[in-house]
Amino acid sequence: MTTAGAPGYAFPAHPTFLGGQHGWLSAAYDPVTLPRLAATGVTRGWRCLEVGTGGGSVARWLAERVAPGGEVLATDLTPPTSPAPPGVVYLTHDVVNDPLPEGEFDLIVARLVLQHLPEREAVLARLARALAPGGWLQIDEFDVSYEPPLLAPDAAAERLYRKFLAAKAAALRAAGAHPEWGREVARAMRDAGLVEIDPRPHVELRTPESASLGLQLHHTRHLRERLLAAGMTEAELAGVRALMTDPSFRACSSVLYSVQGRRAR
Repeated sequence: MTTAGAPGYAFPAHPTFLGGQHGWLSAAYDPVTLPRLAATGVTRGWRCLEVGTGGGSVARWLAERVAPGGEVLATDLTPPTSPAPPGVVYLTHDVVNDPLPEGEFDLIVARLVLQHLPEREAVLARLARALAPGGWLQIDEFDVSYEPPLLAPDAAAERLYRKFLAAKAAALRAAGAHPEWGREVARAMRDAGLVEIDPRPHVELRTPESASLGLQLHHTRHLRERLLAAGMTEAELAGVRALMTDPSFRACSSVLYSVQGRRAR
């Protein structure tokens, strides 16, 4: 597991946690990511790239739409170990250091990946160059600067939730991430020479039944070592878990920016 405070991807690549991480991410954000991808007109014969495929739900969805004749290259540092579904090729790939073909893809998508990379702007520029003329790039990223509690049992519970959010943001920064980068993606796409740039913000209500809050609850365990290093105690982690399962708890989500841009023809 990644040691607390060490630079690098904040979430330990440990099998105890990865399945839950991928499942909650898919449940919470596929309803945002997939309709946006559909709006590009992705269809049979397209060649697609997903950077940071995780559990593979986006790659599977794309493969169903580009068949027959298309292909989805789904990359990650640790891609799924299960057999790839028809039309999908899994590839172990470091998007910072490993080569990418230029002018190759009709559609590239990266969800909640680039914020974790100190080289994020250079990577986005590389992805832009990997697009075929007229190809689409979609980047989905958070801005966690605003995600307040809206209804907590008392003032102490509200303070505890705010402390958890601050500790999580600090833990991500300590690993080299930029947890507010979502608001900068549109500008970065423009700087990379893309056109038709279309940023769409998404916010939702977090409740104990929502996948968005389920992901936060999962992070109290997945990021445990980093949260402790950021100043939380075991008792506070237990307390915030209890709060997030309280039926009366309500909070605003962070902003997820789904940003599309296109390479000029």
